[in-house]
Amino acid sequence: MVEKTILISNVTIVNPDHQFVGDLFLRNGKIERVGKNLRYDADEKINGLSSEWIVFPGYIDMHIHGSAGFDVMDADEKSLRGLARSLVKEGTTSFLATTITQTVEAIENALENISSFETAIDEAEILGIHLEGPFLSTRQAGAQPIEHIIDPSIELFNHWQDISGNRIKQITIAPEVTNGLELVKSLSERGVIVSIGHSDATSEELGQAVKLGATQATHLFNQMRSFHHREPGVVGSVLVEEQIKTEIIADFIHSHPMAVKIAYLLKKASGVILITDAMRAKGLPYGDYDLGGQTVHVTREGAHLPTGALAGSVLTMDEAVRNIRKCTNSSLQELVAMSSTNAAKQLKLSTKGYIAEGLDADLVILNKDLHIEKTICRGNIVFEKR
Repeated sequence: MVEKTILISNVTIVNPDHQFVGDLFLRNGKIERVGKNLRYDADEKINGLSSEWIVFPGYIDMHIHGSAGFDVMDADEKSLRGLARSLVKEGTTSFLATTITQTVEAIENALENISSFETAIDEAEILGIHLEGPFLSTRQAGAQPIEHIIDPSIELFNHWQDISGNRIKQITIAPEVTNGLELVKSLSERGVIVSIGHSDATSEELGQAVKLGATQATHLFNQMRSFHHREPGVVGSVLVEEQIKTEIIADFIHSHPMAVKIAYLLKKASGVILITDAMRAKGLPYGDYDLGGQTVHVTREGAHLPTGALAGSVLTMDEAVRNIRKCTNSSLQELVAMSSTNAAKQLKLSTKGYIAEGLDADLVILNKDLHIEKTICRGNIVFEKR
């Protein structure tokens, strides 16, 4: 492999626990040096305009179905490449390819397609699979095709994990349905992230799932039993359960800015994971698109099924970061936690989500308004603002 070096100078380097003005030297996909006044000959040199530019760890999107006309359920290499290539312009350097409730055959085709996929140099890295459905509550189906929702099955999941090449890293499940808690326990013990979502569980049932190893909640407030002062439901329980980190779609369509702020205040930045839950219409004109075999109308009001139900989003990760800062006044360090570090910790990724020597050179360079200037994936500049 040809050696590739980049020197980044005079930038504000931000981690979840500290920030400072300094320099970075990247070599062959890794961060080799972090410091001040670094002097290296490099293939490429980036000057941060007297520290007006900010460097975050690359964004990690744990919940995304599609973008730029492509969808994970297309189950072909071209779509995965198109999706992975489109994400770098929003600062996403890695992601979980997310499935949707569909026929067993359709899910298996998608899993098999991902199993053999290898990320190219100009693409965001597929870290694995987020299996969203089909083990969900029919009462909280949302845009998940209700006719394909089935009861949890350890045997079926094991078969799917084999097909995927062991790449299923996260599952969204309703723990209250038949066999739900058994699957929560089994998968948690094997290191799969169990995320509670599309669930009508009571607070007691959610508490049982947490005791059995559930550690995450899927798109907080959406398609889950809502809060009531005599039955806190999934929403109330997620907000107070310390072991649960929660996804948030900060597009101000799925949740009001005040609801996002409530989640931030109760969960704190360490408990929030920004995701897009985007579908194939992201980055494309308004119109009609497909999601899991269903027609989705995309307008300025969001992505909706003909019934009016929300059907994913067209949110980008950089918009999510700007939006949550707008409604919470969160610090740069907190934004790093919510957009990258928390996801990396959930996925047990020791080389991502932080800027330090020896870690992956997955970085996003932002201007002072948090708009993207450059995206660097594994030490390669893969996007630059024109």
